[in-house]
Amino acid sequence: MTVSPLLGQPLLSEEDHARSRDRSRVHHARFHGKRGRLLWLLVGPGILAMLGENDGPSMIAYASDGAEYGIGFFVPLIPCLFLMSFVVQEMCMRIGAVTHRGYGELVLQRYGRLWGWFGAGDLCLTNLITLIAEFVAIRVGLAYFHLGAGVAVALGLVLVLFTLSGGRYWRWERTVLGIALFNGLFLLAAILVKPDLGTIASSLSFQPFPHGSLNTLLLLLASTIGATVTPWMIFFQQSASADKGMTPKDVRHGRYDTGLGAVLAATFGIGALIAGAALLHQGSGIQGFAGAGFPAALSHVAGGAVGTVFALGLIEAGAVAILTISASTAYAAGECVGVSHSFNASPRGAAVFYGANVGVALIAAAVILIPGAPLLSIALNANVLATVLLPVSLVFVLMLANDRTLMGRWANRRSTNAFGIVVIVFVSICGAAYGIDSFLQTVHLIDGP
Repeated sequence: MTVSPLLGQPLLSEEDHARSRDRSRVHHARFHGKRGRLLWLLVGPGILAMLGENDGPSMIAYASDGAEYGIGFFVPLIPCLFLMSFVVQEMCMRIGAVTHRGYGELVLQRYGRLWGWFGAGDLCLTNLITLIAEFVAIRVGLAYFHLGAGVAVALGLVLVLFTLSGGRYWRWERTVLGIALFNGLFLLAAILVKPDLGTIASSLSFQPFPHGSLNTLLLLLASTIGATVTPWMIFFQQSASADKGMTPKDVRHGRYDTGLGAVLAATFGIGALIAGAALLHQGSGIQGFAGAGFPAALSHVAGGAVGTVFALGLIEAGAVAILTISASTAYAAGECVGVSHSFNASPRGAAVFYGANVGVALIAAAVILIPGAPLLSIALNANVLATVLLPVSLVFVLMLANDRTLMGRWANRRSTNAFGIVVIVFVSICGAAYGIDSFLQTVHLIDGP
């Protein structure tokens, strides 16, 4: 650490030194026109946000869409939802690169402690529920190989501790990116079930439209929306962009990063849906595939290779999400408390950041050890909760991206604002529709499914 000889105060922290080394490599690649290397150095937050959201609950939601309705309406819907996600996440990346501040920190500074802590509380609630569902996904995948919940807990916690041990954002990011690439297993599962290509092509017209119970349709629609954009993604990408040291010069490459993540996530999500569609007409319905049911049922219908690949995919999806969601919780905790919140800081210098990262994973892991937990219900409703609580975060992102005092010439264009408003309205309507329909059924004002 560099210390001023006059004031005896640190001029640059170890966090600053670490980030400056990363920025030096970016500057060298940009100055020497090494475009491929520059892109490699700058990708990360966008891909991780998108593939991190292709988590266990999301892939189970996509597979449930296929098992319940087959190949149809949800196939073209998934790319449309990831286009929505791209618009939101591009704003987060741009805000982080221009302001060098995380989402929680900016909300706290610009709109006061009430909204800052409300956003952090909103995030912690959804993250805890979602993390429970991620351990459930690992448990479902491992159950196919006859391994129990204890192994799922151990695997998730070991990964969290291992990725934190590097002491650098760059090492953490590259490690998680390497694991995230195995999200492509869901595309392999789709290929192995040998789907009819004509049926997939015809589904691009959003046909056939889902039939059956309105409440089940609203549940799957809300959980599918919650599988593409959630509060943790907003916190994570903006904070990770700042932690990576991105600047306004990097915004274009940040868009490439986010766009590539959206394309990969949509492709792999459709893969999970197509694989799940092999279970159509099996008679169990979505509630019949709890425990190791999805991989085991796929193994019975389409062969052992499909079941194995799908189970491994669930383990990967849960693992990557545990790492990224725990990180978003840690960023939020550090930003709201006002202490160091970076992977470039040491555990001693960022105790709140590292403590929140490990602590939230520990709590979630303890919950799944409770006997008789409703696995599929937790997984699906984690995404529904994210959909219901998402609009508040979206409104603040839109406000921050339009704040010209912060953003200058990087503030939103009118077209981005128009699309952002459409996203907020759409998400709000879908979340409210499921909530209202469920409430009316609960009070017996309408008939249940």
